[in-house]
Amino acid sequence: MSVRNLNLLHPRDQIIMIINRIYQKGLTTTSGGNISIMDESGDMWVTPSGVDKGSLKPSDIMCVKADGTMVGPHKPSMEYPFHKAIYSERPDIKSVVHAHPPALVAFSIVRQIPNTNVIPQVKQVCGPIGYAKYAIPGSSDLGDSISEQFQKGFDSVIMENHGAVVGGKNVIKAYERFETLEFACRTLINSKIIGEPQFLTEEQIFGFNNQIPTDHPKMETVTHTSDEKELRQQIKDMVRRACDQGLMMSTYGTISVRWKGNDFLITPTDATRWDLQANDIVQVKGGLCEPNKVPSRSTWLHQKIYEMNPEINAIILTQPEYLMAYGVAHKKVDVRTIPESWIFLQDMENVPFGSHFLSNDTIPQKVSAANPGVIIENDSVLMTGNSLLQAFDRLEVAEFSAKSLVMGTSLGAFAPMNENEIDDLRKAFF
Repeated sequence: MSVRNLNLLHPRDQIIMIINRIYQKGLTTTSGGNISIMDESGDMWVTPSGVDKGSLKPSDIMCVKADGTMVGPHKPSMEYPFHKAIYSERPDIKSVVHAHPPALVAFSIVRQIPNTNVIPQVKQVCGPIGYAKYAIPGSSDLGDSISEQFQKGFDSVIMENHGAVVGGKNVIKAYERFETLEFACRTLINSKIIGEPQFLTEEQIFGFNNQIPTDHPKMETVTHTSDEKELRQQIKDMVRRACDQGLMMSTYGTISVRWKGNDFLITPTDATRWDLQANDIVQVKGGLCEPNKVPSRSTWLHQKIYEMNPEINAIILTQPEYLMAYGVAHKKVDVRTIPESWIFLQDMENVPFGSHFLSNDTIPQKVSAANPGVIIENDSVLMTGNSLLQAFDRLEVAEFSAKSLVMGTSLGAFAPMNENEIDDLRKAFF
């Protein structure tokens, strides 16, 4: 089921689409969590109580009518009262998502609020985080505790010793907020394993948002050749693969592929990544982009990399959680740990936050065939390749390496390959 024409999907179908994604991504358990949607009639559609989240059908979704009548084959979630309380306090919110993903629960049981100044996009999507004191699940006290936070203007709330609840103007926006908040918590936890997270100042975040291009010159007419159409499909398929592999989120991730000369195709901004379609992708030709489309905010960076590096034909910019732990802790990933990592990456430098700002040539000058990727501190990971598959493969290898390093930190000191072993690899593969 697609998120296209979301308003034409029945609320029960919208809920099934999102609960399936939450369950498949390991963000809830068979019995945990609940989702609701408030429709235009004032009726609340909500997941049922005691029904397997991994096999829910549209017919399982309950309706709590505006007059309190319950329609459906089950009981509504035992926690539907706090959903109702949120809608009462915040008429602008039309969907609520609650679950118990591991990293968010970790913050809830140590009674901490994650600092969203860790990455600009996290702060933009999640906003400030509220904190609801503990109360018995399903109780009116819990509803009061949570709705009070939403009344204060929070859209994301940590529930003490419980989990988290988020709201949005529709179920997609609520899910994006929920997924991004869990990503932030995982990144912060992993960064503390290898060091200490470093946070951005309000001035740095303002500077980032202020420099993003908003007016892209448009071409008058656009031509779609057979090879261009093929590249669109490749990008679409790879974005979905990256989402399925945990290398991209709904709200963040950019792929571009060189088409001919310095012209290229790139993913759009403000599109749900896992539902991206081929016709969403933006052609950039002669510095002009397709009319009626908004390309990625990093389009200028991709353009500069292609102009300065003729051997690079594909670029991926994204936020894998283990690599981002290194980006947030300002630590360097040691790719000498296993042969494959060094062969694929050779070196992977960190560059300071701001290196990706408009008109900064640091990254285009640093990436090359020998140095295919960089970690942009407190922002993202950029990986390149002579093909889209090579760039994706390198990204996967880098993320697997970072994951192994995070896990290995608790076991003892690393024993990387020595210079003689690196020389042997160099002679064998280069």
